[in-house]
Amino acid sequence: MLMRYHSALNLEETDMHHPQNELTRRDMLRTLSGITAGVAWAGLASAADLPEVTRPRATSGDAAVEPDWEQRLTITVGPDKADLVGASDKVIQAAVDYVARMGGGTVHVLPGEYRMRNAVYVPSGIRILGSGLDSILVKEPCVETTIAEDSDWYDQEITLSDASGFEVGDGICLQCKNPHHGGQQVVKRTLVARSGNRFKLDKALRENFWMDTTPTVSSLFPLLTAEYASNIAIEDIALDGNRANNPNLNGNYAGGIWMQDCSQLVFRGVTSRNYNGDGFSWQICHDVLVENCHSHDNADLGMHPGSGSQRPLIRNNRIERNNIGIFFCWGVKYGLAEKNAISDIATAGISIGHRDNENIVRDNDVIRSGVCGVLFRPERGEGYTATGNTVENNRIVDSGAEEGIGVDIQGVTRGNTIARNEIRETRGPASRIAIRIGAEAGDNTIEGNRIEGYETDITDLRGA
Repeated sequence: MLMRYHSALNLEETDMHHPQNELTRRDMLRTLSGITAGVAWAGLASAADLPEVTRPRATSGDAAVEPDWEQRLTITVGPDKADLVGASDKVIQAAVDYVARMGGGTVHVLPGEYRMRNAVYVPSGIRILGSGLDSILVKEPCVETTIAEDSDWYDQEITLSDASGFEVGDGICLQCKNPHHGGQQVVKRTLVARSGNRFKLDKALRENFWMDTTPTVSSLFPLLTAEYASNIAIEDIALDGNRANNPNLNGNYAGGIWMQDCSQLVFRGVTSRNYNGDGFSWQICHDVLVENCHSHDNADLGMHPGSGSQRPLIRNNRIERNNIGIFFCWGVKYGLAEKNAISDIATAGISIGHRDNENIVRDNDVIRSGVCGVLFRPERGEGYTATGNTVENNRIVDSGAEEGIGVDIQGVTRGNTIARNEIRETRGPASRIAIRIGAEAGDNTIEGNRIEGYETDITDLRGA
């Protein structure tokens, strides 16, 4: 798999020479090409001790080294004149499954509008390549009902109160308050068989859905998704969530792109728009590259590196008119967000919080955020806030309304560096603050920032 996505990753163009970016080109090759076997034998030998592979061969079970084949399997999908003809999630899924059975390759989605009644589930080793904005995956309008009969955790079927609009093959989301502790309960499944209002599910519920908790059943799902997979590339395709005709679904469960427990992912040239939730969301996913993408007009988060995600690289993207621009969730570490254009965000352009440590945010344009440009969230207190992050060389312009804040450091946040940023206000000072340090904040390095147009350059509430 060494060269499988070499062209998709375009590693030669990746800047690895910044002194604070310790990820070398060799490291990136190892990371994004899936060379993880080295961990197992690192104690016995290092790569430098071994002979150079001068004539790589395809060898059974060897995922680390493979020839750079001149031609690889590609299946086209389109409304006509394609290997597989159609304009729905089913034809794309069929192509993906075929290519996966052959050991991996490319599904080329030709120009057209594809109507989505379910997510496309992407396994390891798959590249989905669209035709730019001419290849559009559009979510169908949502239908919703309640259940008419209790289903227990071991059941693999549900009975709907009103089955109008539901079809076999549809992706659904069941939601209710957990009958035991009252917390939110969300389960995503696919309808695979039917008798009247009774539907069989692709998998057992594994949660209790009882009528006294009034569960809802909605045709809600991500458009492209993967779980427990690796080495996936999604490029040059448009995703439209049809926000006006779909209720909100939290980014922990869905998004235009939604990935869970994956690694070595590439999203390049993807437009994710109008989703009633997140544009891009990846949860516990490592070594994710998001480059030259456009996330706009989504109800929640533009880019959501989710809980536990290690080493995300978010570069050269446009992120516009979402509720939050880039949201570092819980425990996101060693990530880099640079050269992104983040504008007209409803609340915070960039939000960093719960144990998000050792990330670099640099050379971004954060313009016209609704509340603040960069937010360090307060979280629960000592040991929970972000630390070791560097916010440098960004342009943070016109943040918030009359009491807007350029950089807001809340809670007991400490150990971060805010340096050499241009924090500018062009609309007049009003009651605006360039940098606000919360009353409980610890020591953070604030140096070399150029501040213009604010009523107050730095407000330090620790002495109030």
